[in-house]
Amino acid sequence: MKNNFTKTQGQYLSFIYHYQKLNKQSPSFVDFERYFGTSSASVNSMIKTIEEKGFIKKTKGKSRSIELLINKEEIPMLE
Repeated sequence: MKNNFTKTQGQYLSFIYHYQKLNKQSPSFVDFERYFGTSSASVNSMIKTIEEKGFIKKTKGKSRSIELLINKEEIPMLE
């Protein structure tokens, strides 16, 4: 997959990857809010965007269900 994501989208993907690797589960919206210092509305918008672009998949109605659909080699460094 061609990594046609913005810098911020790449940071969200990187955060998801590293969070899952360390915690053996996907991050919650609160985890995103704390790390990125943003609102839940901003997190929700970004998650929807990267899902629509095909970088992640979520199971509707299930918390912590983010699945990365991008190879780890395509994920940028977490800043």
